[in-house]
Amino acid sequence: MENLLTHKQEIFSRLDTIYEQMEQACTLSARKLSDVNLMAVTKTVEPQRVNLAIEYGVKYLGENRAQELVSKYDDYNKDQVEIHFIGHLQTNKVRQIIDKVSMIQSVDSLHLAQEIDRLAMNRLGHPMDILVEINIGSEESKSGISADETEKLVTEIAQLPGIRVRGLMCIPPICENTAVLEHYFDQMHQLFVDIGEKSIDNVTMDYLSMGMSGDYFYAIKHGANLIRLGSAIFGKRKV
Repeated sequence: MENLLTHKQEIFSRLDTIYEQMEQACTLSARKLSDVNLMAVTKTVEPQRVNLAIEYGVKYLGENRAQELVSKYDDYNKDQVEIHFIGHLQTNKVRQIIDKVSMIQSVDSLHLAQEIDRLAMNRLGHPMDILVEINIGSEESKSGISADETEKLVTEIAQLPGIRVRGLMCIPPICENTAVLEHYFDQMHQLFVDIGEKSIDNVTMDYLSMGMSGDYFYAIKHGANLIRLGSAIFGKRKV
């Protein structure tokens, strides 16, 4: 790739700034920087640039599209990173990614969970870690279940032997009003805490995945421990 050194300098500089802002948000929420994990979202980003983020020390990659993950998978420095699937996942695409990821964050139906369960047991021989996706803003254009349905779905999915429920994720509505945005994040955190207190078998609320390039500071402030950043790391995304 041309100008790889330039790309490295840009990515490292952006990551320096991100970690500074993460630390400020952690201070506001009385947490340590080590309590929050940073994920690099790789949609449309060339593997060479993704590997620069890995070189910096990023430990998690987030993939949105099954076909794109398959096409780039062999070019990643995979021994240093965990790959999670974070995009909308159709049941017929699960087979393409089941052996390439360590977690599927975007599970929003029992039907999808059942297919993950089947393939995990048949092809992996061990359970797949998942997060349940919440449509916290009740937006028709977004996937995810409503907050009111969360406990029921979590309980149903937890009965599948090929799955381990590890937490929740969301993409809140775009909000010009910061107070409204923070309210959504606060709702997610409360849901995360409430379900954790239920002590449901095969459910551990280890991950609250929320916060993207434009709002991660507020997500951390309200309890996120896994943030998913794309353009903040790699620059403006290609269409």
